[in-house]
Amino acid sequence: MYSMRIVKTGDIAMRLRQIALVAGELDPVVDLICGVLGIEVSFNDPGVGKYGLINAVMPLGNTYLEVVAPSQPDTTAGRLLDRRGGDGGYMVIIQVDELESHMTRMESLGVRVVDAVDYEGVSGRHLHPKDVGAAILSLDKMDPPESWKWAGQGWEEKVHTDVVGEIVGVDLQSTDTEALAKKWSDVLDCPASKQDNQYVIQMDKGFVRVVPDTDGRGDGVCGLHIEVKGLDALTQRAADRGLTMQDNSVDMCGTTFHFVKESNGI
Repeated sequence: MYSMRIVKTGDIAMRLRQIALVAGELDPVVDLICGVLGIEVSFNDPGVGKYGLINAVMPLGNTYLEVVAPSQPDTTAGRLLDRRGGDGGYMVIIQVDELESHMTRMESLGVRVVDAVDYEGVSGRHLHPKDVGAAILSLDKMDPPESWKWAGQGWEEKVHTDVVGEIVGVDLQSTDTEALAKKWSDVLDCPASKQDNQYVIQMDKGFVRVVPDTDGRGDGVCGLHIEVKGLDALTQRAADRGLTMQDNSVDMCGTTFHFVKESNGI
């Protein structure tokens, strides 16, 4: 089974918290993902309507998977679907313990903020995908840090961990892995470690992996790494829905879901 190093600390300054995928149709994709992973929707956020979207958010342990779909013409999500030829990755949300120093760094790097979100207990900054590369990246601060507004009230009651655990990593593909890895390394202020033809950027909890574009769809989110609790059950759930597991991975929503175990090293 493929496994990656996961760092867990008592004081987490930066962690991978949520991944958003984009689909042409929301309900069939959400039903498929929930059925395979044994999870359920905790929230449909009306706030994404301002972006011309509908969504569903599903907790995986203390991390979250979101699927968005356009609800009107001429949206960023719709243009991404057209550009990449179908469903796929959309957004990476990383939780930070404070925003000020990160925004100072963004300014020095020339990274633009395309949206600022400030509510009671939460502040987030969406960074321009042309400046960061491959995805919309959001840096979000929560107070208290264990909370997560985007999952809705009572999301804790919707957590199911019989089959899978948390999202522990995200894959970004690129025709120029070195350049993309450098951008993300600079933005996150975390070193990128080269391993064969890929790069791994390790945060306090969770990682970003930059891999070559092998399907010709261009730069974008291409994979997730999720802790597996019951591989046999997961394999059967996928088969029941017409999907085949290969190398402990399965494709859904134009994205490869890699199922991993914790280990002490990569």
